[in-house]
Amino acid sequence: MRSVPERDAACAIAQAAAVVGDWWSLLLIRETARGHHRFDALQEELGISRKVLTERLAHLVETGVLEKVPYQERPTRHEYRLTESGRGLLPVLLSMQDWADRWLLGDGSLSGTADETSAEARRVADLTGRRLPRLRLPGHRDGAPVDPVADGVATVLFCYPATGSPSPLPEGWSHIPGTVGCTLENRLFRDAYEDFRAAGAEVHGVSTQRPDEQRVFANQEDIPFTLLSDVDLRLAAALRLPTFRAGQLLRLKRTVLVIDRDGTVRHARFPVTDIPAAVSEALAEVRRLAAEDRPVGDERIPAHGNQRSAWDAGCEPDLPNPEHR
Repeated sequence: MRSVPERDAACAIAQAAAVVGDWWSLLLIRETARGHHRFDALQEELGISRKVLTERLAHLVETGVLEKVPYQERPTRHEYRLTESGRGLLPVLLSMQDWADRWLLGDGSLSGTADETSAEARRVADLTGRRLPRLRLPGHRDGAPVDPVADGVATVLFCYPATGSPSPLPEGWSHIPGTVGCTLENRLFRDAYEDFRAAGAEVHGVSTQRPDEQRVFANQEDIPFTLLSDVDLRLAAALRLPTFRAGQLLRLKRTVLVIDRDGTVRHARFPVTDIPAAVSEALAEVRRLAAEDRPVGDERIPAHGNQRSAWDAGCEPDLPNPEHR
């Protein structure tokens, strides 16, 4: 947390580095994007000392990246949430992740997929059992915000790089491993949609294309479910989803998630090398969750416990801590 020297006063890079150039500050933005908003949760996730955490949180609040939001009275306790300014940093974090996945953790090649033993695959596998933070993404029909987790037994989120309609794909797209098959994947989920609905599940496709681009494609292909636009990379940041850069844009690598009614990831598939098999696998997982969600007597037993109220509140269970005051 350094002040900007006079010689760099007009340099926007230096000004940004003074705000978020610190290791802990960047990781705090990462964790708040992932849904960890309270002091104890942040400390547990990062293994940071209470003194340093207090200093970094105060700095990010002072610079307008985070805001303190009260969640309890008597005594008053606060949680830390990204401001509009803070959310504007999410593409920066995803660009850093993408760069490191390719050049530090990978072999430097451009790819829309990854090896099953890669760091990206391990991150996706670790999503199982984790809960999505509360967020909404623009839907393709009118751009209105949509909760990625629908009502019902489960929601299938399938992430894909991009479709070639209506906008042309970047030059050399078909030569990037893992990019081909986005239209096929949408069609396969479309053709199996009634089976998913019969099992009590909803389906959402997710890409970083704009909602209006998705709308043209959905109309052309008679897509019955809602496509969600992660153009601002909020979902990608929340889940640290694998991406790659093509045509100067970050694209989601093909990933399939099955999420239960409480917002908890119950199944995660990455890489997706066999698209028909991935669709069948997702349907089998939905049917398994539906069997767990069967009625018992006069009451329905949720598939993953009764945690919806806390998740709806967009926060984690209360943890007493004097530093929340």
